[in-house]
Amino acid sequence: MTKTTRLNSVNRTPSPDFKSKTYVLDTNVLIHDPNSLMNFDEHQVAIPITVLEELDKLKSSKQTAAADCRQVIRRIDELIGDAPPDQVEQGVPIHRHDHQTKGNIAIFMNHPDAKVSPLNTPLPNNLNDNKIINQLIQLQQQAPHKEFILVTKDINMRLKARGCGLRSEDYHTDQVVSDIDLLPQGFVELEGSFWDSISNVETLTEGKHTRHIIPKDTLSHEVYYNQFIIDSYGFIGKVIEITEHSVTLEDMSKDILMARDAWGLKPRDIYQALSLNLLLDPNIHLVTLTGSAGSGKTILALAAAIEQTMNSKLYRRIIVTRTIQGLDEDIGFLPGTEEEKMEPWLGAISDNLEALHDDDECTDGSLDYLLQKVPLQFKSLNYMRGRSFQQSIILIDESQNLTPHQIKTIITRAGAGSKVVCLGNLSQIDTAYMNPISSGLTYLTARFRQFPLGGTIQLQGVPRSQLAEFAEQNL
Repeated sequence: MTKTTRLNSVNRTPSPDFKSKTYVLDTNVLIHDPNSLMNFDEHQVAIPITVLEELDKLKSSKQTAAADCRQVIRRIDELIGDAPPDQVEQGVPIHRHDHQTKGNIAIFMNHPDAKVSPLNTPLPNNLNDNKIINQLIQLQQQAPHKEFILVTKDINMRLKARGCGLRSEDYHTDQVVSDIDLLPQGFVELEGSFWDSISNVETLTEGKHTRHIIPKDTLSHEVYYNQFIIDSYGFIGKVIEITEHSVTLEDMSKDILMARDAWGLKPRDIYQALSLNLLLDPNIHLVTLTGSAGSGKTILALAAAIEQTMNSKLYRRIIVTRTIQGLDEDIGFLPGTEEEKMEPWLGAISDNLEALHDDDECTDGSLDYLLQKVPLQFKSLNYMRGRSFQQSIILIDESQNLTPHQIKTIITRAGAGSKVVCLGNLSQIDTAYMNPISSGLTYLTARFRQFPLGGTIQLQGVPRSQLAEFAEQNL
């Protein structure tokens, strides 16, 4: 797929075959990134009237995107200002925060043109996508000296546009990695002994803690805060400080890591042990856990949250939220309180609560008692906007379905003394306009890789069951 990039403005004389570019934005691009209007520098950005109608319809809906739609509409109104109608269609200069004027924004009205034969617009006008494509075909015919580029997150719409002879692109301006394999795993596994490649080390012992200061240039891999280094001989080091020339590792005992528990839950493998270390560390404010279905993301996060709320009293409450297709549209039609409305979509939380008490004599009784005592709140994403959660541990389940803008909206709700845990599986994205590269979870993991108070672990394997592991690998 062609990548949409930010193009820098330069002084140049157009060549005879030079074509001015107009980037036509689809609705899903504006919802994905409400600031996308500003990301095409000196070129023209155009909004078809059909897109405005879709935004108008969505802005008052119960979907999570409604707030984003309202933000986009306000932004368009701010950029258009009091420009006359003819200038709106031709293009209104964009005044930027640095007092520069680069590019312009236009709204394409869907005026019928008798000069253009209906045969030259091959798609039926029964779908909004088709209306947009047909309008661009007409505009391209009327202005062959211009190049109209459709920018959409919808793969099928891009294919239809290309089939009609239009250039179409995905929106990649907020893309931070080109391949999810480049995302940090949270650990580096080395063959042999880690110390074989280290020629100079300074070791300090403070009470129970042993720390190693090593030259940064002796490491052959990227180093970031709270990353773990594991070798074949059982050494585990955690990166706790990075300077220009050195890296400080905290020596971690594998036996202690594997023996640590949270609300009675003990790790089944070293990757779960590393996850618990991050989840139970009060100095880490953001944790992202990724991995395949059944790798233990939810149960680890839930156990750590209950442990730190009920026993160590680090947090006053646990807030659980998630997003799936249809959730925010349907929640208003269900009876009951917000928690009762959310319950059908948060079955994974209930299942994991039961799993934590499987060994109790009366699991149902233990679960009822726990739900009465634990300050556990289920929140819809719609009701989290504008809130500020203090002394809370916030679990965001299925976060691979969030856009970068949505995940920013949630994380900025975390107030003083709060911790955010994002859980997700990038191979199970449920939204039509998103892929693993454009997911908010990918964006978050890449952006926070050098955040000293954050950590990430990509869980390995499927400890849920042998059946689940075989299905994950072979289906």
